[in-house]
Amino acid sequence: MNARFVVRLLSAALWLLPVALAAQTPTSDAPPADAPLTFLGFHPGAPLAEVSARVDSMDGARLRCGRSRLDAQVTECRALLSDPDLGGPVELWLSAIDSVTGVLTLAGSVGADQLDHWRHLLESRYGRVGAKVQGTQWMMQWVRQGRMIRLTWRVQRGERLASVSLVDGRVLDAWHPARVIGTRGGR
Repeated sequence: MNARFVVRLLSAALWLLPVALAAQTPTSDAPPADAPLTFLGFHPGAPLAEVSARVDSMDGARLRCGRSRLDAQVTECRALLSDPDLGGPVELWLSAIDSVTGVLTLAGSVGADQLDHWRHLLESRYGRVGAKVQGTQWMMQWVRQGRMIRLTWRVQRGERLASVSLVDGRVLDAWHPARVIGTRGGR
């Protein structure tokens, strides 16, 4: 390798270093690293009543809930949302343990603009993270204080499917599932 080329390469790298560091430095508008995770008014660990009120305020949709057949501590809920902030119809489903949301997912078929909007909302609030790919599925996630938001997307049969999942690890860790006796293997 030519010594002149190496010097030019190092000079260019040193010149670009402040630019690269500035791009990684959070702006004054960026929330602190311990900012609670939220997405369009939903957050992991929210009480079921709060989620229901948020769904009601979006487009008049109602959260439909029922007890899990396997564990009376778990409530499973669904709603179909059509709020402009979501960019199109989106399904919401959640699992709450003792009326506290453990997992909440917003998902649907999305356009490129809608996916870009969701990604921009998350990156502008929590910082850029590298997208990871597994097979045909892409994923980005942010974790704070035992809680997580994950943006996932893939193209399937020409349709772009995306979801945002909000998970509260503390709620899930505190859950002690009821033992189901006699369902298989008979005792």
